[in-house]
Amino acid sequence: MSTYLAAQSAYADLGVDTEAALKRLAEIPISLHCWQGDDVGGSEHPDATLTGGGIQTTGNYPGKARNLDELRADIDKASSLIPGSKRLNVHACYADLGGEKVDRNAYEPRHFQSWIDWAKTRNLGLDFNPSYFSHPLAADGFTLSHPDAGVRQFWIEHGIASRKIAADMGRQLGTKTVTNFWIPDGYKDIPADRVAPRKRLEASLDAIFAVPIDPAQNVDAVESKLFGIGSESYVVGSHEFYMGYAVKNQKLLCLDAGHFHPTETLADKISSVLQFVPEILLHVSRGVRWDSDHVVILDDATRAMMEEVVRGGFIERTHIGLDFFDASINRIAAWVIGARATLKALLLALLEPSASIREAEVAGDFATRLALLEEAKTLPFAAVWNEFCARQNVPVGAAWLGEVKCYEQSVLAKRQ
Repeated sequence: MSTYLAAQSAYADLGVDTEAALKRLAEIPISLHCWQGDDVGGSEHPDATLTGGGIQTTGNYPGKARNLDELRADIDKASSLIPGSKRLNVHACYADLGGEKVDRNAYEPRHFQSWIDWAKTRNLGLDFNPSYFSHPLAADGFTLSHPDAGVRQFWIEHGIASRKIAADMGRQLGTKTVTNFWIPDGYKDIPADRVAPRKRLEASLDAIFAVPIDPAQNVDAVESKLFGIGSESYVVGSHEFYMGYAVKNQKLLCLDAGHFHPTETLADKISSVLQFVPEILLHVSRGVRWDSDHVVILDDATRAMMEEVVRGGFIERTHIGLDFFDASINRIAAWVIGARATLKALLLALLEPSASIREAEVAGDFATRLALLEEAKTLPFAAVWNEFCARQNVPVGAAWLGEVKCYEQSVLAKRQ
């Protein structure tokens, strides 16, 4: 008997249909993030690098993408090693300007047509993000809540332009784009006025979202943050601010795994938030003592997020995107490790004997509930995961790493 058939039998003993789990997993898209490939540098000018925004990438592993062609080639390579359905998340600072001098408030869909065409040939949906960092008008740490009305207007126009771009992506590709709004605004030290910046931010967001967009083409999400480098004491867009804004305006709320206090459990927020907003966006990341955007691994936090999504019946209302950037290791390996870890967490959740566990809970038999949760941890999950990879025509087990090493020698090493 094959290892998969043995695993299938073991799961069946607890009422779990592994075939149904594999089918469902293949249908759940994971949105890869373009910025892992070049350390959030972007493509707006030849020497573009990440600056400001309360975010930081560390390391200088050789072979990072230096232009859009190289970046897309690297994404292709990573995608070929990741099973299941995929999308691509693009930041506005990755515009394909072709030498044209145009600022972010004047970006148009044509500046992203090459991304759309590229995605279309690969049957990928696109997601989008306005870029409120790495720009002279964001250098002081304020954008949409800036006290200068002119600066605020520039960033409002950038947000409006971004929604138009995203809607065109959704229209051309036939799958709605999720456009996520995150801004870095905040103070390094204790502010005297916490209210005024938040009033300005609310007004700016209202201006950006004033024109309705067909939800079949684009939906908007807003993302909070606990703190950033340079905004340690006060972030304008706190969790409470954006949760209130999302509920009031029925926007998606983005929950980023690195944007909360280390003692908070993001998984516990999912069912609460989805009582009051239509959908959520999960940014799957891994903070180590701070919002450090480490590569996602199959840890307890990632598993808990996916368990809550599956247990709550929230798959259809949850958009899952990766958000990390590690320049200290092979960047393609980072994509693959993070995406495969996320998918493993989803599969583990789908393979949970949830019917039996719920039945015990309803009956008040909490000993059986705990026992089944523990038994599920030692079921032969790896055999089911390997079967999924084989059926998706990607390397099984650690075999993908050899392909990355070959690509590093034949492609990445030549970029020095």
